[in-house]
Amino acid sequence: MARLVATAGLDALAAVAGRSGWIISDGRAGNDVQSRGVFDALGLDYVVKPVTPHGIWKVLAPWGPVDPAERFGTSASPFRTPWPEFAVAIGRTTIPYVRKLKAFAGLSTYTIILLDPKVSATAADLFWVPEHDRRRGPNVITTLTAPHGFTARRIAELRTVMPPAIAALPRPRFAVALGGPNGDYRYTPGTVAHLASALQSLAALGAGLMITPSRRTPPPVAAFVKDATEGLARLWWDGEGDNPYPSFLAHADAFIAPADSVNMTGEPCATGKPIYVFKPEGGSRKFARFHDALHRHGATRPLPARFERLETWDYPPITSAEAIATEIAGRWLKRRQMLGAPAQGGSASRG
Repeated sequence: MARLVATAGLDALAAVAGRSGWIISDGRAGNDVQSRGVFDALGLDYVVKPVTPHGIWKVLAPWGPVDPAERFGTSASPFRTPWPEFAVAIGRTTIPYVRKLKAFAGLSTYTIILLDPKVSATAADLFWVPEHDRRRGPNVITTLTAPHGFTARRIAELRTVMPPAIAALPRPRFAVALGGPNGDYRYTPGTVAHLASALQSLAALGAGLMITPSRRTPPPVAAFVKDATEGLARLWWDGEGDNPYPSFLAHADAFIAPADSVNMTGEPCATGKPIYVFKPEGGSRKFARFHDALHRHGATRPLPARFERLETWDYPPITSAEAIATEIAGRWLKRRQMLGAPAQGGSASRG
């Protein structure tokens, strides 16, 4: 049965590959990563349609309409025919656009909303939410982690090239992603000291460190960790040049991820390698459900304040973008067959 399901998924993905897509984007990098991850896994020929509503139209999103000044559907608008065969939206300001597109294009466009903007189930053909979210329904699918661009294929490709600076580090190599405070977590002096102590103890055991701050990392937190690891066997990305994070992900033997970031905790799960979760002060029930699920899967363990020994473990890699893409393709193909349309075709004109 499993092989038959897998074959059906491959058939659906083959039917989708090369077809047209729109990513309706609010410009947030984290949102675009998820949208691109799904559409890359689908193999679509897609374009990005940025939206920047202002004033009352931004305030009313996601429930309100598109600003009439956008002239949606006319030749003066970027949202015009030919309609795409697939469209994805994420972020509250994008939802009026995907809802409008669904009304204009009808069944010719398969519409997808990522995450839960708390709108009606009729706003799109399909919703994806992480399992720790409460939304459920016939047109809702879930995965443990968020989609991203680090597919099994991309990780394998990245592993074919070993940057000299990474090769010079001792093993095991730990990729360390620094997060930052949000509405649920706080970076107190005590929690940052906990992280620094853990990194120092890893280096004392012979591990190499590959550390990258994120856009949300407060400068004082980054400075504290940088100073605490000065002189250790480490690579530190200072924000200049290309972000080495993809290479860190591919060549790490283990990871330290911040509890405040679903993406930075979820992406390493695609490798099947150990992940230690650093927890700042605070949290929420929603984050707790997410982290509990990854712990039950065998992917994560809490970050100790001090490592007494080096450990390793493995688990089935979590490849959410591919799983979401397979589900989208299967549902789209089923609808096509019900409408009596041929499955083959692909690569419709891009708008």
